[in-house]
Amino acid sequence: MRIAIQAADLDASRIDGTRVYILNLLRRFGSIAPWDDFYIYHKSEFNPELIPPNFPNYKIKKIKSPLLWTQTRFAWELLKDKPDVLWMPMHNIPLIRSKKIKTAVTVHDLAYKYFPDYFPSKDLFLLNLLGDMAIKNASKLIAISESTKRDILKFYPAVKEEKIKVIYHGFDADLFQKNIPTEEKDSVLKSYDLKSKGYILYSGAIQPRKNLVRLIEAFGIFKNNTSSDVKLVLAGEKAWLWESILAKAENSPFKDDIIITGKLKFSDLSVLTRSAGVYAYPSLYEGFGMPILEAQSAGVPVVAGDNSSIREIITLPFSPWIRRDVPEGQRGGDDASQDLPLAPSLSRRGGMESAILADPSDAEQIAEAAYKLISDKNLRDDIIKRGYENVKRFSWEKCANETLDWMKS
Repeated sequence: MRIAIQAADLDASRIDGTRVYILNLLRRFGSIAPWDDFYIYHKSEFNPELIPPNFPNYKIKKIKSPLLWTQTRFAWELLKDKPDVLWMPMHNIPLIRSKKIKTAVTVHDLAYKYFPDYFPSKDLFLLNLLGDMAIKNASKLIAISESTKRDILKFYPAVKEEKIKVIYHGFDADLFQKNIPTEEKDSVLKSYDLKSKGYILYSGAIQPRKNLVRLIEAFGIFKNNTSSDVKLVLAGEKAWLWESILAKAENSPFKDDIIITGKLKFSDLSVLTRSAGVYAYPSLYEGFGMPILEAQSAGVPVVAGDNSSIREIITLPFSPWIRRDVPEGQRGGDDASQDLPLAPSLSRRGGMESAILADPSDAEQIAEAAYKLISDKNLRDDIIKRGYENVKRFSWEKCANETLDWMKS
């Protein structure tokens, strides 16, 4: 079978979760299905950190085009190469394509539907336009969580549920669980003036939906209420609408203890994650939340926002979930949106959380959760143990196998 894959995002200079997703599946498809031929299309040069392997059954095609690449040059290449299956790992789709091609599209999240003010107007227009075209015209959809599936059905009620399959992400166990030489770890920490276990870490894009303004507020509360020398590390690159976040950090009375790393190598991110005292992920909305698994696999306790997919991803399902109705907008207090997608409430009989969940609109809650994880050794050890257990549910191997099976079926 010929399988075409749009991999142009691997050319991007900024690394995010969606690009890590594409890279990790390309690292596995070639060996999982050696009898299939994979046509991998991109525009220019791969990011040095995102270069996929070149299996014998991979044909990597670099095709340049100035504008509307997916709808012009890429679409033309598909007409020439005549694949049986097309996988679009971002929700976009070439409108002109053979009707014989089965097209699978991955939908990571619909954050722009809930938080339109948190996206530049040009990006928002394209996300809505391309998302609408992809979701309505794909043969099959991949949702990366049950939360994302619910959002697809909410905003696209004409889409049939059987068209959607939930396939969870994995995490890079080799990167976040490997032994790191002491000299390497010390060198990275020294470069940021950090002590092992002496900081709260966030990793990911510097953009509004990640709720970093609120995290900086929570850090200020934490510092005011303790005599701790703990620091806050925001490990990631500027994405969009980052200015207010940097301004908040600069205006904090604890600005000298707030470190914004900028672009990181994967190896440096591994060191910073493994050496953190607490991992904080107070995001307002996530399609999945891969950094949570990375922190848990590294033995770092997590505090995360209680919304969207996050409770789903961090709850160990020891028994079927017992759901209670949660009125929409119940949580309130979030000036970004009164329609924040709430996670379904779980009874204690329905599962065990492997992270501390906090209302992402409440800086006091976030600060209290971080303090408990630092000061209460028994709680900390318990959350770390649960985290190790939780990550056993997820792997890139499982994700790759399920993705191939679904797109080919």
